[in-house]
Amino acid sequence: MDRWEREGLRSANFGIRNQVDHILDTLAEQRASLAEVQQRLETMRSTATSADGLVEVTVDNSGVLIDVQFTADALRSTAEQLGRSVTEAGREAARRAREQTEQLLAPVVSATEAMPDLPDLVLGAPSLREPRQVEGRDG
Repeated sequence: MDRWEREGLRSANFGIRNQVDHILDTLAEQRASLAEVQQRLETMRSTATSADGLVEVTVDNSGVLIDVQFTADALRSTAEQLGRSVTEAGREAARRAREQTEQLLAPVVSATEAMPDLPDLVLGAPSLREPRQVEGRDG
């Protein structure tokens, strides 16, 4: 191997090391912020009121019903109307929860997308971004 080939390999090695250092720095930043994001997700609640004002519904970050409040007027409505009001408020609260979750996770997703993938660093390596089927398991 001549001097030029060694210099080329050193240069390529240096480039890969820089990319790996960048990945490790990004992972350290993400790890620090993930605990905060996880805590905020666990305590996040979304509330919505039906258009007729009869029902207020609260859901958690995944849209699971946490609380339902009825106004005094709700007791004078029909069962069908009350059902529609609960459904409407629940859907809106769940939509808000999805939106809040997406906003909260956006910086993490953005940082992950900015990182190089394994095939960018090692020729022929599998992608960490593409889902793959594990042998012996159904997809």
